[in-house]
Amino acid sequence: MEVFAVEGLPEVRPGDDVAELLVDQAALRDGDVVCVASTIVSKANGRGRALSSYEPSERAERIAATIEDIAGEEKDPRMAQAIIEECEEVLVEAPFILGVTEFGHITVNAGIDRSNVPGADLLLLPEDPTADAEAIRDGIRERAGVEVSVIVTDTSGRPFRLGQRGVALGWAGLPASRDWRGEHDRDGRELEATVQAVVDELAAAANLVTGEGDGGTPAAVIRDFDFGNHAGSEQLFRDPENDVVRQALREWSHVRD
Repeated sequence: MEVFAVEGLPEVRPGDDVAELLVDQAALRDGDVVCVASTIVSKANGRGRALSSYEPSERAERIAATIEDIAGEEKDPRMAQAIIEECEEVLVEAPFILGVTEFGHITVNAGIDRSNVPGADLLLLPEDPTADAEAIRDGIRERAGVEVSVIVTDTSGRPFRLGQRGVALGWAGLPASRDWRGEHDRDGRELEATVQAVVDELAAAANLVTGEGDGGTPAAVIRDFDFGNHAGSEQLFRDPENDVVRQALREWSHVRD
């Protein structure tokens, strides 16, 4: 398997065609997995915002003040309001804001970015990353005549570990996960629990070559990845009813209130 960054992409502006930009800069082949940072998808979709466009609610003011008291970190209540508006549910209000986006991703600050956003203060995550992945895939097929898979990626922290890694927000052209249940190990024992989050692993591999900061390489191609003869699943985000961590956070937040 080969992983390489797409070089030479320009600064993406609202209305730009991400598929066209990718085809112009990368000689794509059938079977490639194209990983695209959510930042350029959001920029093309016009998801930049000015802080001044947000009027803080009483809740946003309270959250900002609480974070400052607990963490000693100044929090602009307008930023808190932006996060609230991007969340289907806020699970944790302090010492940081942890929320569930409308498409099911759980992340700090609703994934709102404040770096590399020319002409705006904030960059919101895409509203529907899977629809964006499907549109980019269709656009690549139309322009280059090749069948690829597309993953819209972001970077996110993990509980119990330091640092961030690439994760998938949306995908098209391949299942979200390999389902190993029902297969057997080398001793013949049947696997009962293993479901491998393939799109997350591919997103993390892409993040190794796209990097962070001012590198200017927000897309990567993964070549010769073989999904294998496994069952696939489209589910990546846990159902709220079966997510014990989400339930525990709700209870903890309720107790704090």
